[in-house]
Amino acid sequence: MPTQTTLWESLSRLYPHLKPILLRLILGLFAALGASLMALAIPQVFRVLVNDALAVGQATSTVWIASGVVLLLGILEATFVALRRFLVIAPATTVETTLRTSFYRHLQNLAVAFHDRWGSGQLLSRAMTDLNLMRRWMAFGAIMLVVDGLTITIGVSIMFFMSWPLALIFLAAAVPVMIYGFRFRTTYSRVSRKSQDQAGDLATTVEESVHGIRVLKAFGRSREALDSFNDQAEELRQTEIHKAHSLARFSLVVTLLPELALGASLVTGILLAVNGDVTIGGLVAFFATAGVVTARVEFIGPLLAMTFTAKTAIDRHYEVMDSENTITDPAEPRTLRQPHGVVTFEDVHFRYPDAEEPAADVLNGIDLTLQAGETMALVGVTGCGKSTLLNLVPRIYEVTGGAIRIDGVDLRDFTLEELRSHVSVAFEDTILFSNSVRDNVLMGAEPENDDDANAVLKEALDIAQAHFVYSLPEGVDTLIGEEGLSLSGGQRQRVALARAIAAKPRVLVLDDPLSALDVRTEELVEERLREVLQDTTTLIVAHRPSTVALADRVALMENGRIVDVGTHTELLARNTHYRYVIASLTEEPVDLDTELEELEHDDEEARA
Repeated sequence: MPTQTTLWESLSRLYPHLKPILLRLILGLFAALGASLMALAIPQVFRVLVNDALAVGQATSTVWIASGVVLLLGILEATFVALRRFLVIAPATTVETTLRTSFYRHLQNLAVAFHDRWGSGQLLSRAMTDLNLMRRWMAFGAIMLVVDGLTITIGVSIMFFMSWPLALIFLAAAVPVMIYGFRFRTTYSRVSRKSQDQAGDLATTVEESVHGIRVLKAFGRSREALDSFNDQAEELRQTEIHKAHSLARFSLVVTLLPELALGASLVTGILLAVNGDVTIGGLVAFFATAGVVTARVEFIGPLLAMTFTAKTAIDRHYEVMDSENTITDPAEPRTLRQPHGVVTFEDVHFRYPDAEEPAADVLNGIDLTLQAGETMALVGVTGCGKSTLLNLVPRIYEVTGGAIRIDGVDLRDFTLEELRSHVSVAFEDTILFSNSVRDNVLMGAEPENDDDANAVLKEALDIAQAHFVYSLPEGVDTLIGEEGLSLSGGQRQRVALARAIAAKPRVLVLDDPLSALDVRTEELVEERLREVLQDTTTLIVAHRPSTVALADRVALMENGRIVDVGTHTELLARNTHYRYVIASLTEEPVDLDTELEELEHDDEEARA
């Protein structure tokens, strides 16, 4: 549940961001106030004009002079309005950009566990729509709300100076407006928050549908997806209508009551003028001033709505910004000047952050050592924790017990930047970015110049058997589309594998990176991988026997623990569960006894 805050508490959180541009905002406020004062000054010219300039015997030049003064005041009012916009718009957009950049940076730093809980549409709406609302309030809403309050106060004071009985009648309308305003604040804030949250959920639905469009079409579920989207859109529409009704009712009150007060003042003012208690010019000036004040009162409704919307936008923004990054750099980081790549798992435990307390650990005491340059396959039935274990090596998730070490140094003693310079990953669920093939492959590489970059790129693509990229319309500079969906599954896996290889890590973590490849391509990739993995410590999740063949040793995983480690031959000979797992990795039945005999025969020949 979001934390409940007062309006002032929420708005005050923007102060550190507004501080660098506070001077320009204050100058903009004075410019807006100057425009309002010019508007209030014009009725006073009318008063003089009616009482003096239009009196019998006055020269016509006084009318022209009064008209010139009104024209000058109008020009000054327009100038002040333009000056306000000049002063505040540019710095407000700068603050918006700064907030958006810091928001994105914070998202990048937050642990994956945070992103597991949040819909992408919710984050997108906070990064775009909410920050836009905050910027509009900073540049316009906040300034005009203050200026309108001052204008109303000054205007009513002038009205009291001209005729206090008429001003009292006008002021009486303010009491019910203020009472209704408190009710409006509560109702509108609640419905505004609901609307923004629903808009974020709707954005998530759109994004999921676009990314999953192939699945929806393949299974003929477009109609169902549309119906679901329509239901969400209808809920948002109803909320927006509720919000509009709330604003409309408030606008009715703040518009109707001052107009009624003006009508009552007009009748009273005529009677006062007849009795000589107020001059005709004073009556004209009073109602001209009342017109300016009434317009400001009517504008208070939209300004308050903007303020309450900005409050919910700020609250939503800081719900993300206040989220703590649980995977951070140490206070005194360690470095490895000449890493060897020995990876040790010491009594490693892991439980997902959102798991309830009675739940068992996903990983329950992993003990495993990979020697420098060793390739170890990790096998086990689905759901035993293999992929979870791999995610702990680059600290995508944090161990909840025990330690993982590289060359004897706990991963938590490295900065994330250094750790991930030593560790490279390729996941089964391949994610590519809307960029060129070149940029995707070289993402983790640090070549010194273009020639080195081209050499690294060519070698990585060759090892991954991703030669198909050269036949794309613009070769390696071809934009491959959002998430690489313009490529086939096997092509995406090869590009992702090339990306992991191009980083030239000391430790390579592969989560079944060859699952989408055909048999022939897989053989070619494995042949090249044997060459490049000789000096790289590699932990690879194997879902195919051919992938197991890449490994020097195999670790068998069961129920979140490593239950056996050995060569493929050794595990076949001594472990029943391993034979079951290996048999389940292939589509065709396997005679494991015959395979074992052949392996033992090959070992005897090798020793001979």
